[in-house]
Amino acid sequence: MRTTKEETKRDGLLESPWQQAGNGVSSGVLTDQVYDCLIVGAGITGLTAGLILQQAGKRVIIADLRTVGFGTTGGTSAHINNFADTTYAEAESAFGEKGAQLFADAIQEGAALIKTNVDRLGIDCDYEYKTGYIYAETDQEVKQLDDIYQGMLKVGIPAVYNEEAPIPVPFKKVLEITGQAQFHPIKYLMALRDAFFKAGGMLSENTLIDKLESEGNIHSVLINDKRISAKRVIYATHMPPGINVFSFRCAPYRSYVLAVKLKDDKYPDAVVYDLQEPYHYVRTHVINGEPLLLVGGNDHKTGHDDPAKAFSDLEEYTRKFYNVSSVKYRWSSQYYVPADGFPYIGQIPFMADGILTATGFNGNGMMLGTISAKILADQAIGVANRYSEIFSTSRIKPIDGFTEFVKENADVAYHLVADRFGIPETDSLERLVPGTGKVLEYDGKKLAVYRDEQGNIQALSPVCTHAGCIVNFNTSEKTWDCPCHGGRYNTDGSVITGPPTKALQQIQIN
Repeated sequence: MRTTKEETKRDGLLESPWQQAGNGVSSGVLTDQVYDCLIVGAGITGLTAGLILQQAGKRVIIADLRTVGFGTTGGTSAHINNFADTTYAEAESAFGEKGAQLFADAIQEGAALIKTNVDRLGIDCDYEYKTGYIYAETDQEVKQLDDIYQGMLKVGIPAVYNEEAPIPVPFKKVLEITGQAQFHPIKYLMALRDAFFKAGGMLSENTLIDKLESEGNIHSVLINDKRISAKRVIYATHMPPGINVFSFRCAPYRSYVLAVKLKDDKYPDAVVYDLQEPYHYVRTHVINGEPLLLVGGNDHKTGHDDPAKAFSDLEEYTRKFYNVSSVKYRWSSQYYVPADGFPYIGQIPFMADGILTATGFNGNGMMLGTISAKILADQAIGVANRYSEIFSTSRIKPIDGFTEFVKENADVAYHLVADRFGIPETDSLERLVPGTGKVLEYDGKKLAVYRDEQGNIQALSPVCTHAGCIVNFNTSEKTWDCPCHGGRYNTDGSVITGPPTKALQQIQIN
């Protein structure tokens, strides 16, 4: 294998602290053959599954629309914890005591698998154990915290109330949970990739998997003009392409993170979460020899709220409680919230047998993505996995999931219709401020128009190629984001992340 020099990219203009130059290895030349598994997506789910399968003696090829770690793994805040955004009390309410226990076991097994890989492969990825804290600032939040505490006790997660926490925020009650962790996600991911190569795995980057054809138990695609066939296909892309059941069961959200330098060096040696809505979290990470405070939160549905305001509000919150010297990094990332609180893992309904996926990780992609990889790998080789049923893609929760199901799809229907009305008209695109984009009506045409810093104008159809919703401009990441299902496009219209597979149509203007 040859060694190459590379720079890690991600799915937005803003740089995260995980991006770096490093040494990589090529997987060699693709050959026409029938693989045991084709994995679409080279994030933590895809690479973990690929490594498990390849080391089990299977022949695996991974394809990614962009590059390793380009998507959410490259923009995560990299917490490894034994609790999730869906609390264990909520899990018990929706899935019963057994379901809550399985969820807790899956979360912990995902976290443990990360640590096992770190130790077994000798990965230098800044892995550190930390104590976690969740605190309540109001009486209502105290009740919520008590529910979280009781839920943790029921599934066997050790948690205790404490009088103190390493934060400057006034609180009424705080819960301490030991055994949490943090790491550098891209260093970890690159090590998984190299181990995958060493085991004989193949990788094709900058590859669009568009037309998947199935005949019997074999699924085929064209990659670099070569016919690649596989017995199993795993979509590890957050959302599988096209319109499918997950388009109606998962809602896309964006999350925001700042990495700041402090004047007083009072960096908390812990991972800390509040219970606000949307919530905030903080932790410390040493980047290039310099400690930085990571502050995240202000999540909102993709394409709905103003990203610039989300960042400014997060910075205002940070400066209110911490003695900030400078903001070193600011970035955002995307995740999907499932209707009933649990991820969907397994066979994609209404597709040919052997086409699998995992989606709906909420804000817990490191643990759930990792355990999903194990579940999918087991399913791909026909090994029973005790989590398959509880996370089944075909499950229906008519009581607990129905309200969210109706609410999210009502929102999609609203944007599908309402966003077509009230688009402002203009008689000159030159009024658009350089470096910004906007959906406008010009010369009788509805356009998604971006004007770059040099004044050049790029005009596109504003209609998302996935389900026909109208895109909105992300002022911070300089992308066109769909408010319905989370599709994202560059300013030239090319797809950044699915579920769309086709670019926005380019429009010629006079």
